[in-house]
Amino acid sequence: MDDHAPIRAAVDDLLTSVGFESVSYASARDFLRDDPVERPGCLILDVRMPELGGFDLQAALGRRGIRLPIIFVTGHGDIRMSVRALKAGAVDFLAKPFDDQMLIDAVNAAILEDIEHRRIHNHVAAVRARADLLAPGERLVMDMVVQGRTNREISTALNVAEITVKVRRATVMRKMQAETLPDLVRMSDELREAAV
Repeated sequence: MDDHAPIRAAVDDLLTSVGFESVSYASARDFLRDDPVERPGCLILDVRMPELGGFDLQAALGRRGIRLPIIFVTGHGDIRMSVRALKAGAVDFLAKPFDDQMLIDAVNAAILEDIEHRRIHNHVAAVRARADLLAPGERLVMDMVVQGRTNREISTALNVAEITVKVRRATVMRKMQAETLPDLVRMSDELREAAV
């Protein structure tokens, strides 16, 4: 995204010449009016644009929960700007004029990062959906099982029969699609990390 049409056209030409699909926008507001792409991708942003600059767009995307990797390309960059961009989550910061291969490499890396992020996000969403199927008593049993508590300890803590704990534990394993206790512990950890 750049406010200079010739630069947008040059970047589009470069990216399409190596097989990327490219959509360009003259302003950050134009991009925000469009729906974010539902397939892996990245944003190439200029730091300085009229109305809403690259850093402002980066912050706006964060507030909307849109996590697309960002590559900043600018003719007015300095070390302080690059540090700011990278700390806020940008994957690269390139100075104009940039080497074509550097941009292609940065786009490749950004798209691979986005693919991995989407894979993890989809996996955690599926685990969360399975956990949402657990009844409250089953969720309590799951929480205690992953803490390493025995059926007897869980039975005492919940004031239920040990056979009830065994039944709930089996139901938890089935609903969570966990084949082993380590599978269940890993899923519980993933849910806890996603909630942070």
